[in-house]
Amino acid sequence: MISAVVPRPIAFISTLSREGVGNLAPYSYFNVLAHNPPHVAIGMVRSRERHHGQKDTLFNILETQEFVVNIISDWFVEAANHCCGAFDYGVDEMQLAGLTPLASHKVKPPRVKESAVQLECLLRHTYDTKDSKGNVTTTIVIGEVVMIHIQEGVAGKSPHGKLIVDPQKLQPISRLGGNTYAHISELFDLPRPDRTT
Repeated sequence: MISAVVPRPIAFISTLSREGVGNLAPYSYFNVLAHNPPHVAIGMVRSRERHHGQKDTLFNILETQEFVVNIISDWFVEAANHCCGAFDYGVDEMQLAGLTPLASHKVKPPRVKESAVQLECLLRHTYDTKDSKGNVTTTIVIGEVVMIHIQEGVAGKSPHGKLIVDPQKLQPISRLGGNTYAHISELFDLPRPDRTT
């Protein structure tokens, strides 16, 4: 199924433990859910490598109720991919990958400076999915975006003058199946039918 529901945007999530140790990891079970107020959702599959069964990102979010979604662009995809490693809890992937922490404004976890779009989030809901034996397999995290940062270099204007992110400037990376990813190589506009007639 995951190779059929494509392309998927990638949430590059920065969190802090209760003790203030950083964690940074990419998640492709991710999307925006609402715009007023803005909410995002991330599916976090359980980990067999941790005694509590939770990946470090989820463990930190449940402890602190805060996280930052950084959008991955082409210019730092290799560094972002390095953060996929099975590192021990307490290892700061941002430092290992050579990425730059940037102070957030409304939450404690840092943003990734190399990311041109960053979403500061507060945890609002979680939902556990279970297999046929009743075991939790994934936790869906729903966060409210409390601050959005857009670098000027990727900003644009809609035909109506609204601030937008220009996807050609952002160069976002999307996840396909397995180890396959994609760039945005071609855009097209498709106006909606006139619903007044």
